[in-house]
Amino acid sequence: MSEEQAQALLQQMQALESYLNDLVQREETVMRLLQEAANAVESMKGMTGNVDCETLVPVGLGVYVKAKINPEQKMIVNIGAGASVEQDKNSAINYMESRIKELEMVLQQLASQRHEVSVKLEQGQHEMNKLIQSNRSPTQ
Repeated sequence: MSEEQAQALLQQMQALESYLNDLVQREETVMRLLQEAANAVESMKGMTGNVDCETLVPVGLGVYVKAKINPEQKMIVNIGAGASVEQDKNSAINYMESRIKELEMVLQQLASQRHEVSVKLEQGQHEMNKLIQSNRSPTQ
């Protein structure tokens, strides 16, 4: 393998490492979104009966205000692209559960991509090690 090929391999490995880091960050973001969605569903399901639920509402910088929520009142659900819709509790729960399924699929795809990139990186490292060994070995 020539020096040019080794340089190209090194650049390819650096690009793969960068892509792998990006995939890991995206996985972490999706996992946070999954946890947030699961918490939202759990909170909505916890609002039952005709008694107002007391909660804390964040107003910014760690400041909260106590508020009472009627479990039967409509909820505002962000559906993306800056748009929100008003839904009853069951519709909001169903929407969030469908989003959770979508996020789980995205997480699986990211894990699959991360595995593929890791395999390619290992192959590149193996090729680089072979190159280093062949350059260290005296030619006969």
